[in-house]
Amino acid sequence: MTPKDLDILHAALIARPGFETVPRDALEPMRQKGLAHDHVIIRNTGALLRVPRQSQFALAARDNLEYQLAGFERCAAGGHAPRPLGACQPSEALPMGAVIVDRIEGRPAQLPADLPALAECLASIHILPVPAPEHRPPLADHADPVAGTLGFIEEQAVFLNEACKDRDARRMIGEEVEWARRFAGESAGKPQPVTLVATDTHPGNYVVRDDGRAFIVDLEKALYGAPAIDLAHCSLYTSTTWDIESGVEIAPADVADFYRHYLGCIPPTLAQEIQPWLMPLRRMTWLRSTTWSAKWRVQSRKQRVEAKHAAAATEDWSAENRDQALIAHVEGRTRNYLTAETVDRIRAEWRDPGGLATMIPG
Repeated sequence: MTPKDLDILHAALIARPGFETVPRDALEPMRQKGLAHDHVIIRNTGALLRVPRQSQFALAARDNLEYQLAGFERCAAGGHAPRPLGACQPSEALPMGAVIVDRIEGRPAQLPADLPALAECLASIHILPVPAPEHRPPLADHADPVAGTLGFIEEQAVFLNEACKDRDARRMIGEEVEWARRFAGESAGKPQPVTLVATDTHPGNYVVRDDGRAFIVDLEKALYGAPAIDLAHCSLYTSTTWDIESGVEIAPADVADFYRHYLGCIPPTLAQEIQPWLMPLRRMTWLRSTTWSAKWRVQSRKQRVEAKHAAAATEDWSAENRDQALIAHVEGRTRNYLTAETVDRIRAEWRDPGGLATMIPG
């Protein structure tokens, strides 16, 4: 963020109750890690500003803040997520506004050692009481998580021909899309376990405190959906290698241990309900991430959306929004995820005898 950006943010912050006396030099920008937000520490307050660059759900700026506040509030009830402390509303100067949350001090997750802590963090959210449907808004409610995930896949798959030049990779991804359509048809009408979920659960979105407790700190996409998707997105190759700070490939045995540890952290009835969905939704989550990579490689070449404070939808993957070091990292990751070698290696989880599918409960 530029000094001018921080001046604008400071002016908005000191208009909030409880932050009137915060000096300008208390604002400390953090390193850019993600595509959707900037993060600014408010020193000596125990608080952090999350400054959106866009809404990944294509919400208007004010709706996006309301959604994020609800996501943090509900997930924080599990004891492994920051509490929301308020918001700075969108304006022409601060187009997407900002959310104020607890600052969790600690270190990035280290894999595979911290996988049990990440499993406990996710379990703390998944076991929270699920409200009646009429009380779930503003959070999205995926009563049929398989159909909801297929919708994301279909919307993103249209970018494959332009983004993926590897013919073998396109063929294999196409086969998986066909499988996902069949699976969605077979799953329609079947009861699927639905809990509060964090959604964006890749290992770069956690902070591990000195006491070993893991906190998930990015909850802009929390919703009511399939807990199996959270587990997959925390442990797939396309997730564990994503982050600049904590990216690493982990062994299948460590992934299987992660699943087993998680299942031991939740009530037995919920564990039994989830198990049949673990591998199929892992497969669909990988497909969602891979088709998103194609979407990003196309959409990032567009000009950024201006005047977001007044826009009806604020989804914006333009590379103009982030620094070039981060964009280069994302470009390299998404290119790797769309190669035949990577696609084939991940498909081995469910295609090969002795693959991961034989190692996790299901």
